[in-house]
Amino acid sequence: MNYPNIEKNDPRLYEIIKREEQRQKEGIELIASENYVSPAVLEAMGSILTNKYSEGYPGKRYYGGNEVIDQAENLAIERAKELFGAEHVNVQPLSGSPANLAVYMALLNPGDKVLGFSLDQGGHLSHGHPLNFSGKLYTIIPYFVDKDTEVVDMDELEEIALREKPKLILAGFSAYSRSMEWKRFKEIADKAGAYTFADIAHIAGLIAGKQLESPVPYFDVVSTTTHKTLRGPRGAMIMCKEKFASAVDKAVFPGVQGGPHDHINAAKAVAFGEALKSDFVDYSAQVIRNAKALSSALQKRGYRVVSGGTDNHLMLIDVYGSKQITGKEAEKVVECAGICMKKNMIPFDPRKPLDPSGIRLGTPALTTRGAKESDMEMVADLLDRALMSRTDDARLASIQKEVREFSLKFPVPGIA
Repeated sequence: MNYPNIEKNDPRLYEIIKREEQRQKEGIELIASENYVSPAVLEAMGSILTNKYSEGYPGKRYYGGNEVIDQAENLAIERAKELFGAEHVNVQPLSGSPANLAVYMALLNPGDKVLGFSLDQGGHLSHGHPLNFSGKLYTIIPYFVDKDTEVVDMDELEEIALREKPKLILAGFSAYSRSMEWKRFKEIADKAGAYTFADIAHIAGLIAGKQLESPVPYFDVVSTTTHKTLRGPRGAMIMCKEKFASAVDKAVFPGVQGGPHDHINAAKAVAFGEALKSDFVDYSAQVIRNAKALSSALQKRGYRVVSGGTDNHLMLIDVYGSKQITGKEAEKVVECAGICMKKNMIPFDPRKPLDPSGIRLGTPALTTRGAKESDMEMVADLLDRALMSRTDDARLASIQKEVREFSLKFPVPGIA
């Protein structure tokens, strides 16, 4: 995209944007939660729809002049319902954590018990971390992966649920590479008398793309961000059974938020429309094929992949156990070579969160640029050589040139 008005009126910011364009074009993006949106999504985010205030919901606004905005929001809702088969959708949440807060507020009272996936095992901050609102307001009972398989121990989860009788069971993750047993979660929740809440922020696109099973048919409420694998704007939405619709809507507005971001809701509509097309199914399948290929390529180079592989778009690598390099150092080293990734704890990590044993990698962004399984071999090679050159600045500089040459073969949507 061109930015003639920014270039004219704010040259300092224009220069920053152009440098970020260059960084994105010339680097390898392996952060599992990042992706590239289409030019159409970019246009919607930058549209004049940002000028409007629209507190409330379509047909029930607290501001006048919303008859057109109502159509845009309804379009996003209709497409989301079609995409996920949801009974009710609220597209107004501004981000994933506010969406999850709204779900808690809709279903729970402060102090209620929640059974959630422990953060150090693969969960998310909003699933019960003691420093997060979820851990401060609710009584969190964690569940874990099996120490040997590093897969969620559903039998232990059931024992905990029947013993603790939580009011809500939360299934979802930010760093877990295996499929969730949605039906089993629902069966356990029914036995325990608990609500079911799925956070599919990371895998929503893979579900929409018909590659992974959906929790929507089973669960009471499902939240997701609209970026990541769904390839939309930064934002979120909540899907639920019709009987929870009123409670969810009231929790979002006026419970958690004021006016929605109408330009972002319009961009969500664009992204959902793109995800309804057949080529998004092909994209989603390729994301998983690439992840499996990258996982295998790194295993061949001596890296231990947590749980032995991946069923989705991401993987956790035990770099400390494999190569005696910490996740923090690994993240910084490969960034010097033009590769972007995230340090991450692994299950039962003996190290601290800010300097963990692992890294988290993902393939959504590279796949959007057109990379295939054969390209993952090169990505693994560049990553491995960068890590092995961590004390050699000259070699890292040489690898960065290779990364740039590789990356420029794959165009970034929205960047000329």
